[in-house]
Amino acid sequence: MSIATPHPPEIVTRSLDATWSYPRWSHLPDDGNRYEVIGGVLYMTIAPSYFHQWIIRQMVRALLTQIDDVGLGLTAWSPIGLLMPGCDPVQPDIVVVRSEDRGIIYDRRINGVPALIVEVLSPSNAEKDTEIKRGAYARAGLPEYWIVRPAERDVIVLSQPDPASGLFLHSVNVPPNGSLHAATLPFQAEVASFFAGSPDETL
Repeated sequence: MSIATPHPPEIVTRSLDATWSYPRWSHLPDDGNRYEVIGGVLYMTIAPSYFHQWIIRQMVRALLTQIDDVGLGLTAWSPIGLLMPGCDPVQPDIVVVRSEDRGIIYDRRINGVPALIVEVLSPSNAEKDTEIKRGAYARAGLPEYWIVRPAERDVIVLSQPDPASGLFLHSVNVPPNGSLHAATLPFQAEVASFFAGSPDETL
């Protein structure tokens, strides 16, 4: 595998070629790294920090209470493979599938467009999540995408994807003292609750 490393080791690495696909990806080793294929390019990200995982934990707890426990959908978190147009596969931090769409879960993966994807930024994936995945998710028609920024302690809520342009037409930046209200799901939570209480806040 040929990987370009234009940045220090903690930054995402990517393949020099754009010929990657799900069958080729399926032969990669399970070595603790995250491998994703977007537009035929393979991206590898190193294992995240404890604080990164803490944030995911807090958000999943809230989603389980407000979505899963009332029968509205199913919440999954990394590592989980998701295959949708142009993303074959990606491994988001959190994925929510509506109950009526649970048929897209089969063959050990999520095969289709979910209701929500959440990505938590870290020094190793900021550009990939804010630019590369943002465009890929919009082109796939993802209804709602949250970008969680631990350094700023805020959340960007994106909705109304335009597949033709690869843009989300609606964006709300929820500040550290704000309340996140999902654009397409009956969910709300205080942003501060996602970051509070971690024994280690190193990104």
